[in-house]
Amino acid sequence: MTKTAPKKVSPKRPAAQPAPNRAERAAERRGAIVEAAMEEFIARGFAATRLDDVAKRAGVAKGTIYLHFKDKESMFEELIRTAIVPLVMSLGATPPRPGATVRDMVEGFVRTFIEQVVTTRRGDIVRLIMAEGPRFPAVADFYYREVVSRGLAGMRAMIELGIARGEISNKNLARFPQILVAPAMIAVIWQSLFSKHAPLDALEMFRVHLDLIFGERRTA
Repeated sequence: MTKTAPKKVSPKRPAAQPAPNRAERAAERRGAIVEAAMEEFIARGFAATRLDDVAKRAGVAKGTIYLHFKDKESMFEELIRTAIVPLVMSLGATPPRPGATVRDMVEGFVRTFIEQVVTTRRGDIVRLIMAEGPRFPAVADFYYREVVSRGLAGMRAMIELGIARGEISNKNLARFPQILVAPAMIAVIWQSLFSKHAPLDALEMFRVHLDLIFGERRTA
């Protein structure tokens, strides 16, 4: 009886990935342009950034930029809309865990802000707004509408909840929600100017700040 040779099993070739369609390619180019714009704005400032440099960094023709953005201002607005606005919109978007205090909710947001803004490229964008906003009021107005006003509304809602629950005694704080987030702005400024001289524990500073507002936490 003759033995038949075992059949060779050819390895299956991975299925070919479908080529990206036109919309996907356009989205990729737009994302690359926004990423390049962020690097240029941070490196050069808003005034000195040129579309030619953005196009070169993004690896596209200058004309390609005009297919997505009408000018440098609209490109900067898109950067704010994609890099900063989602973080602000998350304020209050996630339901608090059962039994969480208002202070717990504020600390959770601040921790996210410090981790994702203060020590990242987002912080550079905020510092850029602070430095050049007075010279470019349209950009500052956009940032106020899309970021600041929403952030203050979210903080005011938390403060009012804290007052209603009896966690916050000074009702005037609801008139000035800026007070609640002031340490976050201090941290953004400190990080770029003085951190090499005196590193700042931004989260611990914020906890001390909240002690002044909510009262010191009791330890067992």
